[in-house]
Amino acid sequence: MSHRVIRLQNGLRLLHIPTASPISHFGILIDAGTRDEPEAHPGLAHFVEHTIFKGTEKRNAYRVINRMESVGGDLNASTSKEETDFYASFLSPDYPRAVELLADIFYHATFPKKEIEKEKTVIFEEINYYNDSPSELIFDDFESLVFHQHDMGKIVLGTKESVQDIHREDVMDFISKNYTLENVVLASVGNISTEKLVRLCDKYFGSSKLTEGTRRRKPFTSFQPQTRNVRKSTSQTNVVTGTLAYDIRDPKRIPFMLLNNILGGQGQNTRLNMSVREKMGLAYTVESYFNAFSDCGLFSVYFGCDAHERDHCLNLVYREIEKLKRQKLGSMQLYYAKKQYLGQLALSQESKLNELLAAGHLALFYDEVSDMDEDIQTIENITADQLIEVANEIFDLSRFSTLIFDPEEE
Repeated sequence: MSHRVIRLQNGLRLLHIPTASPISHFGILIDAGTRDEPEAHPGLAHFVEHTIFKGTEKRNAYRVINRMESVGGDLNASTSKEETDFYASFLSPDYPRAVELLADIFYHATFPKKEIEKEKTVIFEEINYYNDSPSELIFDDFESLVFHQHDMGKIVLGTKESVQDIHREDVMDFISKNYTLENVVLASVGNISTEKLVRLCDKYFGSSKLTEGTRRRKPFTSFQPQTRNVRKSTSQTNVVTGTLAYDIRDPKRIPFMLLNNILGGQGQNTRLNMSVREKMGLAYTVESYFNAFSDCGLFSVYFGCDAHERDHCLNLVYREIEKLKRQKLGSMQLYYAKKQYLGQLALSQESKLNELLAAGHLALFYDEVSDMDEDIQTIENITADQLIEVANEIFDLSRFSTLIFDPEEE
């Protein structure tokens, strides 16, 4: 049975997935991220995520943090290209405490200038961390390569220069333009009845009204494949290669998710891992990824290897990709591919926080979110012909971009 998105009295949307767990999760998911920032302030969405916890009209930063941690709970947040999430994990009897706190943060954050300036230093260190981690940095740089000069290509953290130039007025302006009624979903996974949760959310979130209005995003329409080689102070070569794929509303994203899992998903028995690592011993990590955004998607493959084996590894990756375009899966291969993917999906939902974020993300786009039984049926219905179809639509190697971080020459 699907989980329906409910409208509160003030029009705000709420998604609740009841569980019997002693641990519950509640969050605010906002359809606003890096791509929605003004050109002058890269990193602003992420900066808002950091500073929204630095005090409200009735709580200072310490009291905000301590409100959940004093009862063994956790308060956290994240920012991506299209989304900002604030969420709490807690013992189920503490639902009122979590809902009230997040409403206070969401509606009444004060963004003190002193805290804003102090938090800039924290973000500078976060930027330093990523700059010192080429295996993580390369993903941001690859997206900048693919989405060249488009809002989707912005790096989530921004730069030290752009963060230094952010002021309280910029924060308030970003919130007023993006934290609007249709861009916000409240999401819950936990041990509380829907009726009781609705009353709680109406009490704490329903007293204020969000601005209405539709924000228009500039679609990405100018993809041009390119390859870039960058020298880094590293011991190995890092490579990401990939291309555009399906957006979150495209039904073909489901068979493509299965196809991606076969190629280079979570398991050790993926085609890429078996070919590059197990058979040839050329890489420690080789994986593929598929991210579906609101109006486009991105498929990519990452591996790290010895610089002298870079081209060999890249050729092995492309060979496995080409096989999926030409060779249809047999009935037993397809059966076990589905079984493996469904098992991984079920295991991922053992983390109820992951379930909250995944379901809440879908609720930003759909009025209903499928449950596990429906997901199983959808995946069971995928055919080998569908996999061949999506492979040939997406895996056009002439439209792949590639970013290489090679070690500096000695």
